[in-house]
Amino acid sequence: MDFDYSDRCKELRTRLLAFMDEHIYPNEKAYKQEIDRNGAAGNRWVPTELIERLKPLAREQGLWNLFLPKSTRAPEGLSNLDYAPLCEIMGRVGWAPEVFNCGAPDTGNMETLERYAAEEHKQRWLEPLLRGEIRSAFAMTEPDVASSDATNIATRIERSNSGDGDEYVINGHKWWISGAGDPRCAIYIVMGKTDPNAARHQQQSMILVPADTPGITVKRPLPVFGYDDAPHGHCEILFENVRVPAANMLLGEGRGFEIAQGRLGPGRIHHCMRAIGVAERALELMCKRLDSRVAFGKKISEQGVWRERIAEARIRIDTSRLLTLKAAWMMDTVGNKVAAAEIAMIKVLAPNVAQQVLDWAIQAHGAGGVSDDFPLAYQWAGNRTLRLADGPDEVHRNAIAKVELAKYL
Repeated sequence: MDFDYSDRCKELRTRLLAFMDEHIYPNEKAYKQEIDRNGAAGNRWVPTELIERLKPLAREQGLWNLFLPKSTRAPEGLSNLDYAPLCEIMGRVGWAPEVFNCGAPDTGNMETLERYAAEEHKQRWLEPLLRGEIRSAFAMTEPDVASSDATNIATRIERSNSGDGDEYVINGHKWWISGAGDPRCAIYIVMGKTDPNAARHQQQSMILVPADTPGITVKRPLPVFGYDDAPHGHCEILFENVRVPAANMLLGEGRGFEIAQGRLGPGRIHHCMRAIGVAERALELMCKRLDSRVAFGKKISEQGVWRERIAEARIRIDTSRLLTLKAAWMMDTVGNKVAAAEIAMIKVLAPNVAQQVLDWAIQAHGAGGVSDDFPLAYQWAGNRTLRLADGPDEVHRNAIAKVELAKYL
């Protein structure tokens, strides 16, 4: 087995590490200060000048849209295996992926548009997304149903021939819609039911809804463990008699579940790659902190309990990385469907490993660990959401068990 990265991946990784050292890590405090200033001025959702200033630098250095798989729009696109270590590096700082136009939910939405949208819609929304000029949102989760079972989605998408032409009318209630708070959010990909009487996995459809369509109300941003997650946020949204052209339907009625599976596979592995970056940085900060503090006559890093935790953290992080690389390799070679079990396994493993390492790192920093003087508390809050985002642990564990049981039936 060859565990080495490709030459192209190595070259991009070197450039990306240098960019992070020069432009990202030194600006972490500046980013937070800008967010705080914007919030104090009542402009919490405005795009940050810092990120907008760094984007052209990333493009100039060829560190742009790295997530893109090979396609007509990206003939030189990276494989999942090549992208994995790059995504991990970007994940070490929460806001860094946007600098490289590799942030969620835009990456998954761009892949969805590339795979399933008509050419006119690609020109209208995909191209400006690829240029980093607009943002997007994926509207699936709902407050009134158990959305971990996507067949529960209750939002209605109904055909109407009245009004100005052939349209769909959308009514529903969504929440935890990432990116909807950004003033640059121009397009929603909305999942809802077109035929409640169809087969269970053919009731749902996905449709493109311009963000400025009448009838859309962004009710509120939802805080995450007290963090408002400005400037992009996770929002609660109402769709009330929202009318869009029938041509905005992706693939056709009843294809929503199919599209969701195609979108969420890459999205899940990207989350895992970034989570490994979070865990790796937490371990680094933990080791440096432990080695710089003395308690009871010797460095804390020399205390037995902390050596146990350091060793365990390294074992768990490397385990997560290797399984994530295997899943990426399988997605590249045999496809997302065959790799479903591996994707489910890393979606459970990586966030849980990152959460444990973050917890140990916070403990190592003492009271400082829960403050904003270090990135650990914010990363802990953000990472905890990954055990729910794109499917909760329980759903993925159930899928893994089904695959395992099937071997013996």
